[in-house]
Amino acid sequence: MSTAQPDQAAPADPGEGLKLVLPGRSAPAGEGWTWVAVGWKLFTRAPLMWIVSILLVVLVAVVVNLVPLLGSIAFQLLNGVIGAGFVVACRALERGGDFELEHLLAGFKTRFGNLLVVGLLTMLGWILIFVVFAGFVGFSIVAAAMTGNTRDIASAIIASSASILLGVLVVLALSVPLLAAYWFAPALVIMHGLAPTAAMKESFSACFRNLLSFLVYGIVMTLFAILAMIPFGLGLLVWIPVAIASTYAAYRAIFTEPDAQP
Repeated sequence: MSTAQPDQAAPADPGEGLKLVLPGRSAPAGEGWTWVAVGWKLFTRAPLMWIVSILLVVLVAVVVNLVPLLGSIAFQLLNGVIGAGFVVACRALERGGDFELEHLLAGFKTRFGNLLVVGLLTMLGWILIFVVFAGFVGFSIVAAAMTGNTRDIASAIIASSASILLGVLVVLALSVPLLAAYWFAPALVIMHGLAPTAAMKESFSACFRNLLSFLVYGIVMTLFAILAMIPFGLGLLVWIPVAIASTYAAYRAIFTEPDAQP
């Protein structure tokens, strides 16, 4: 294992005091539950600010998406920048500080270009996956949709049902590595100054190196998501912050020195 140095050219160093470990560690399966527990603790330290921040991001997403196509593209590009802001907020809470709205702007002030590239690469990945799906579905459904005739669309869907099912399975298979590449990338860029491609590569490797831990984590978070949906989906205002904070906890456990873990 080696320790990487942060980018000295950055205007700020949100990862001060954190030593990056490469390659990331392999954690036991039980760590998946630990990440959730740590995420919950970080949420309980500033629950109101977490909820306000999530609502604010949702509001921005709605407003930006009012601009057809360009708005959606812009928000997708900024996903890594916004995610990095939450990483900085988690770091502040972990060190006993407060969660401030200013933390959400950290990615706009520090390593913005690299974070934007992470968003760009991720968006290109989703576009490629969509193209692959379209290839499986075929152009018959697209042509039928362009006619606006519901009977033609229904007939095309029925005729292509097997291809659609296979396409969905392929999309799911391709989505997993893309999500793995993105998962820790914003944290590695904002906290340690890694280049976008290097951060996504390390994130990808770490996720698959900790497959059992993520399996446990995924099961626990899925169960909590089901419970969160019961009260009219209001539980998502808690589930989403815990998901973000638990991802930060996983990053800390996998990529930082033991004496710096939460």
